[in-house]
Amino acid sequence: MSNTSPSDSSLPPGVPKPERMSLATKLAYGAGDLGPAITANIGVFFALFFFTNVAGLSAGLAGSILMIGKIWDAVNDPMVGVMSDRTKHPWGRRLPWMLYGAIPFGIFFFLQWIVPHFSADKSANNWALFCYYVVIGIFFNTFYTAVNLPYTALTPELTQDYNERTSLNSFRFTFSIGGSILSLILAQIIFAQLKVAQEQQYIVLAAVCAVISVLPLFWCVWGVKNRVLASENRRTEIEETDVQIPIPEQLRIAFNNRPFLYVIGIYLCSWLGVQVTASILPYFVVNWMGLPAAEFPKVAIAVQGTALIMLFVWSAVSKRFGKKAVYFMGMILWIIAQAGLFFLQPNQIGLMYFLASMAGVGVSTAYLIPWSMIPDVIELDELQTGQRREGIFYGFMVLLQKVGLAVGLFLVGQALEFSGFVETAPGQAAPIQPPSALLAIRISIGPLPTIALILGLILAYFYPITREVHAEILLKLKERNSG
Repeated sequence: MSNTSPSDSSLPPGVPKPERMSLATKLAYGAGDLGPAITANIGVFFALFFFTNVAGLSAGLAGSILMIGKIWDAVNDPMVGVMSDRTKHPWGRRLPWMLYGAIPFGIFFFLQWIVPHFSADKSANNWALFCYYVVIGIFFNTFYTAVNLPYTALTPELTQDYNERTSLNSFRFTFSIGGSILSLILAQIIFAQLKVAQEQQYIVLAAVCAVISVLPLFWCVWGVKNRVLASENRRTEIEETDVQIPIPEQLRIAFNNRPFLYVIGIYLCSWLGVQVTASILPYFVVNWMGLPAAEFPKVAIAVQGTALIMLFVWSAVSKRFGKKAVYFMGMILWIIAQAGLFFLQPNQIGLMYFLASMAGVGVSTAYLIPWSMIPDVIELDELQTGQRREGIFYGFMVLLQKVGLAVGLFLVGQALEFSGFVETAPGQAAPIQPPSALLAIRISIGPLPTIALILGLILAYFYPITREVHAEILLKLKERNSG
């Protein structure tokens, strides 16, 4: 029996077998996505609902807050990406950003979930709240990017192996989805057991999540430091020139990289489906299905729990059949489940949980596959330009994704307001929604995400970097660096 692993066999003759990462390194790397996952998950599932049903803002204002935050989040991504590419520090290009940004990241997350009272006049108070949440959101998204973008750019620095990257991303998204589930469990416990006003419940939830989100970032920094520094030393030894490519030229090269454009499209479509569904899910559970607000986290846990389990399944399947095949399998199931939500009736609670679990099978591929494709694209760019520029690729990938999500969330908020959705006054019971608002909720959770997922599936079909193409890229890089 051969001792060659599938990962080893994907390497052509002449490309040395890479040193395997230890379990401790993989765990530390994975832990780096726990905090961003917790904060992002709380924001995705609860922010729109919090603004309308706790802070008492209209759906239009709430959607505008989220849009402005996402657009700024998108704008600062390439800025941080370029700056992290050019960072010179004894700990490398990425780790200082994570180390120094961790605590401000937790503080500004917490400040998003309090409801200051500025004026007795409702209209004046609402506009003051709007300004407050916009400003705090801008600061939070700045520090979120400062810790998360350099973290995501660590993947190609930790390993060049095609299959080991998928394995590494499995660890990352185990922590990511685990963090998402943990945040939902905490929300379920706090909302069910803490007998205080909703405003105080959210403050407690935010405080707990802020602390839990900051600490794993330090674990990640110290756990991967040695391997990252070794990679940095190799990079500086083989770098062909110290001359920096101007930013406009970097953009031209990045957007002339055809596989990069496919990855952007795949990721945007996948996450548009995830985040539009997540933002409208509380309204769907409460207003359409007629369940109490405490039931909503259980539905979200059904999605994320299934996604967590399937990460390990898809990682194993990917080694045998490749990334594209895995994406197709997961997306088809997800599309069926997502479309089925539109036809769900209020008495079909069991079917709702079945569709949620079925969607989770596909959601796990949205976590795993696009992020394991982007390092392959970066090495193609290195072959073409002679430079390692992870930051700019990750930055612009996330920029375009967040701009799309900003527009999507804004449109969801505007659609709810246009359909006659009635926001909840602070301290009062949720009002009964008109039929037009219920239809808007059903369209937002069914047809809209389904269309986005189908577009992502089409783009994945044309993605050109296979396992064999990637092996050829690595061989050419080795030949050039040796020369």
